[in-house]
Amino acid sequence: MTIPKVDTSTAAKAVPAVPRPGAPARVLKDDAEAIAVAEALAPGIAAGAAARDRDRIWPLAELDAFSQSGLWSINVPKAFGGPEVSYATLVRVVEIISAADSSVGQISQNHLGVVAAIRTVSDEAQKARLFAEVLAGTRYGNAFSEFGSKRAVDFETRFVDAGDHVIVKGRKFYATGALLAHKVPIVALDEEGRAWYAIADRNAPGLTVIDDWSSFGQRTTLSGTVILDDVKVPKTHLVPGYKGYETPSADGAIFQIIQVGVDNGIAKAAIEETVRFVRTRTRPWVDSGLDHAWEDPYTIQAVGALTLRLHAAEALQEKAGLAVDAAVANPTPETVAHAQIVTAEAKILSTEIAIEATNKLFELAGTRSTLAEHNLDRHWRNARVHTLHDPVRWKYAILGNYALNDVKPPLHAWS
Repeated sequence: MTIPKVDTSTAAKAVPAVPRPGAPARVLKDDAEAIAVAEALAPGIAAGAAARDRDRIWPLAELDAFSQSGLWSINVPKAFGGPEVSYATLVRVVEIISAADSSVGQISQNHLGVVAAIRTVSDEAQKARLFAEVLAGTRYGNAFSEFGSKRAVDFETRFVDAGDHVIVKGRKFYATGALLAHKVPIVALDEEGRAWYAIADRNAPGLTVIDDWSSFGQRTTLSGTVILDDVKVPKTHLVPGYKGYETPSADGAIFQIIQVGVDNGIAKAAIEETVRFVRTRTRPWVDSGLDHAWEDPYTIQAVGALTLRLHAAEALQEKAGLAVDAAVANPTPETVAHAQIVTAEAKILSTEIAIEATNKLFELAGTRSTLAEHNLDRHWRNARVHTLHDPVRWKYAILGNYALNDVKPPLHAWS
């Protein structure tokens, strides 16, 4: 299959849906297989990552390989035929793929989050229908956020009841994965102001995806605009997402922990690039008296410090995944708050190591590492953009308020 190359010199335009793979997706058995499959996929995804970022080439073949591998159905419950792996495993998978290409890793985020939400809020018939689609290889994008609203939780997109379907009207931005999706979950409000996921076919009349994502980082997430002009969505695919936040559930922590995996993946890739460059290209400093840059004690210390901080972030990532598992199995105010708090801690460390590692790369590798031919700045650009999803300064506030005043975190998709 030919991967389209985006011409960014022309005006942004509507993009037709991509064809689905001809065969159903693989269904994995367990956690060990999920990790093994991710590790086997990663080198192929990494091979073209720099070129895709530089030329903004759509990662279609890579995304097909990723979703067809079975890794996009790993949180489908066992009762519905899925592997239902631990969230510690799921976020490790996201980290492995994100270290290869953080754009590809991020594209899976909202799909996996919506699958989790379906488990929380859908009735049994809807779960059976939607999980069967996911197990077969259906890939969700998203149409959640809106560009002009006062706050991220304020939505203007709405739907009206039309019998066996609803009609959705609105405009979305930051629509990660929508361009290359098979179905697009749309956050839309009903007449009571409650938020639902209206899961529309990517080819639905009135649903237009525009390739106008111009950020300097995460360039091939293709997170542009979705226009919804009286889009029909069958009620079988109308998911009451608001229910996930009416009472305590792990849904918010799940959306957050996946971001932790993306950022730790970026940090891991940056540290590996630093080591590779220092070992093969960097010259020793003139005053060091050394023959090789890798013998520099200051460089050795800095790489050790980065490695330690990454390992700390990964340890909290795993701890958060296990806390999410406990909250999914038994969603009480206490288990959900614990999952949110540990995930917030992991989010802080993953953000900080992603920024530090991608910045330190150039300090340790030296001036020649900034040459365009290496495109190593993509790691910093990706870290800087992805870590803006929600400010970690508010994570510190949540942690402090919980520890000092026993105030539980708010229930929403950013917490």
